[in-house]
Amino acid sequence: MRDEFEKMVAAGKLEKHQVEPLVQLTTSGYCMHRSWGLGKITTVDTVFARFIIDFQGKAGHTMDLAFAAESLKPIAKDHILARKISDLEGLRQMAALHHLDLIKVVLTSYGGKATPDQIQQALVPDVIKDDWKKWWEAAKKELKKDGHFQVPLKKSEPIVYQVKEVTLQDRLLAEFRAAKGLKNRIVVAGEVLKNMADLADKQAAAAEVIAALNVEIGTHQRTQPAVALEAIFVRDEIRHGAGLSPAENELTDKSIWAQEFRLGPLLEQVPAIKHRRTLESFKEAHPDDWADILRNTLNTVPAKLCKECANLLIHEGKMDLLKETLARLISQHSASSELLLWLAKERSDAFADILGPEVFRAMLSAMERDQFNEKRSNRLRDYILDDQQLLVELIGSADLEVIKDLTRALQLSPCFDDMDKRSLLARIVKSYPAIQSLISGEATKQDAGLIVSWDSLERRKNEYAELVQKKIPANSKEIAIARSYGDLRENHEYKAAKEMQKILMRRKAELESELVRARGTDYLNPKTDAVSIGTIVKVTDLNSSHIEHFNILGAWDSDPEKNVISYLAPLAQSLLNRKPGEEVDYEMDGQKRRFRIDEITPYKTA
Repeated sequence: MRDEFEKMVAAGKLEKHQVEPLVQLTTSGYCMHRSWGLGKITTVDTVFARFIIDFQGKAGHTMDLAFAAESLKPIAKDHILARKISDLEGLRQMAALHHLDLIKVVLTSYGGKATPDQIQQALVPDVIKDDWKKWWEAAKKELKKDGHFQVPLKKSEPIVYQVKEVTLQDRLLAEFRAAKGLKNRIVVAGEVLKNMADLADKQAAAAEVIAALNVEIGTHQRTQPAVALEAIFVRDEIRHGAGLSPAENELTDKSIWAQEFRLGPLLEQVPAIKHRRTLESFKEAHPDDWADILRNTLNTVPAKLCKECANLLIHEGKMDLLKETLARLISQHSASSELLLWLAKERSDAFADILGPEVFRAMLSAMERDQFNEKRSNRLRDYILDDQQLLVELIGSADLEVIKDLTRALQLSPCFDDMDKRSLLARIVKSYPAIQSLISGEATKQDAGLIVSWDSLERRKNEYAELVQKKIPANSKEIAIARSYGDLRENHEYKAAKEMQKILMRRKAELESELVRARGTDYLNPKTDAVSIGTIVKVTDLNSSHIEHFNILGAWDSDPEKNVISYLAPLAQSLLNRKPGEEVDYEMDGQKRRFRIDEITPYKTA
């Protein structure tokens, strides 16, 4: 087509510099436009000086040759994008059967190298429709074994295709030698360990890596003990995998632990994946006092490390010591926000006797202390706001007066802004409606008080006392006994006891809300010029001329068989404050009824 384009230049239809781009476009047959994406050139019309291109979603598009030369980028026929148009099914078969061939196509399309993200963008979803992660993990294992691909340790770095084959062992050892610093060498040593089974001479490779690590462990043991420990762990694993014996006079993890340093800061420098191994090593090096040191460390480390420390203590049968430490720190309000964050996330039944209102009070204290720390953290505050059940569960077993104190403390706390406080207070009010007046500063209609007889008030008080002193403690014992039976997932006694706990705690909250509002009365000498609490109302049903009597008494005195109705009942509400001779409309049992008030007399007289 070059001759044709040269003629068009001579005829003044094209510029000289446009010939070469057009030759490349017609040779490849595929192009890329910045707006319309990938396209296939289907027709070259030299008469009208135009291309006809099938873009994705824009088939049969006509484009002037001069404009095409300036705006289109040629795409080679073997480029992954072009092959997705010309042979998509073939690429899908390659993805299923020949992972490395497909990856080679992608890499060569991008100049011999591409990052995992670029490979994913090129193949998903057109070529690989399902479970990219599973496909990539399988392909990555093949890449590492094949000598034509350089697979970097960091995901952000590109995978490189090289024509000359390099064995896996040679590549890993070359990377290990080139790694600068012990931290980087530990990373490559980890790759050697992972691929030990595929190395041509694993003992020779292991011997080289171990010798180099031993030298650097010695130079880091005092200045960077955490890094030295990491190196010792990976060194020992490589030796074990290669079946080698320890070298003479080499440093061990016990040599590191024999030095003087604080455990918490060292643990924080160790990668999270190595925390458990590090703690196990520490326990073996300090068989007599490891538990005490670990308990003292709990309050100085992040939540993740709190979890690992606690798990080791529990695994070694030190649960009582752990709970004793937690209870002391909480009661003294000296627990750190990270320790309390771990406890809040854990919140298992094993810590049920610790989790309570005092934990929330300790949380407020810890967050207030954090405001004056240089390394200020809002992780605990954010978790309290995000976990809708945490606050409710912590205060679930508290008396109403304790709830009031906590509510005041929350209102005064500088740790939450006004919107967040309102959100937390709303959670408290939902479980404890009696708190509403404390929050709003005024009594609502519901909170204005309940008028009750002295007898019904005494019955409610007795019910509350039995609930708090007998039923709830008995339920707690049932939960403890049921927990001792083992697996909580299949423990039906445990589940039943926990369900009963919810019912009892809900009833406790209801009684507390009612009792704080209750106002006892004996109904003596009520006003009778209008219907009021403590009166007997004589009415005539105007539909049937039937005469009835209603005793309007307290909130808890309802007894329909004796015509005693609570003043809160709908019928009583419609009668209250009405005078003799007035008529009242009321719907009862689905029927509209009309009463005339005939007489009002006192329920009791002195």
